[in-house]
Amino acid sequence: MIPDFVVAIPARHASTRLPGKPLQLLGGEPLILHVARRALAAGARDVWVATDDQRIAAALAATPVRVAMTRADHASGTDRLAECADMAGWSDDAIVVNLQGDEPFAPADGIRAVASLVASSGAPMSTLATPVEDAGTLFDPNAVKLVRAANGDALYFSRAPVPWPRDAFAQARDRLPAGHHWLRHIGIYGYRAGFLRAFAAMPPAPLERVEALEQLRVLENGHRIAVGLASSPFPPGIDTPGDLARAEAHLRERPDA
Repeated sequence: MIPDFVVAIPARHASTRLPGKPLQLLGGEPLILHVARRALAAGARDVWVATDDQRIAAALAATPVRVAMTRADHASGTDRLAECADMAGWSDDAIVVNLQGDEPFAPADGIRAVASLVASSGAPMSTLATPVEDAGTLFDPNAVKLVRAANGDALYFSRAPVPWPRDAFAQARDRLPAGHHWLRHIGIYGYRAGFLRAFAAMPPAPLERVEALEQLRVLENGHRIAVGLASSPFPPGIDTPGDLARAEAHLRERPDA
């Protein structure tokens, strides 16, 4: 059973690496429109875009998506969504999926999965992971790795290769050792709305600052994050002009993707 849930998409106009990212064209349409369609296709009760720019709101005017005009000074997407939660009036028990505004190919089953995981696990927050397939990804600091406990909860997130197979990596680091498994984090989250508000109110934590990973704030404060394995691929999000070009090529090759 898929629980009742809403999707909230943070969309800031002033992206550092790709200015005006939500309005960059992909297949002739604004990127934010592609992301919103993904959320609608997943069966959310409501889809909200939390933004600070009227041009982004205008791009969504012909859709059923609701827009929250949030402050421009938020430090993170989580802070922006916490303001959206208050504007939308979600109850503390409402399940909210945080879908990043640069994920135009996010699969519907992945969006539903984080909502279901919040409902079934009892954890206040959930996310997804997928197996690491090659050593390049494992050693890439832009690919966040995570370690799970036996019950599926996150133990740690890191930009470093974790866990570290001491003996195998003492011999070679250009391939994945046999018999070992790593997980790459997928940056989609589910929360109870009450926990989303509490999360945004927590001060940044030391490990979060070291790794530049906001989700570590949750673990450092003693809260659970349930982690599921993605059943469908999540193509990389769009952060740079090169990423946008690759997404355009992907869309041409798979227009129904």
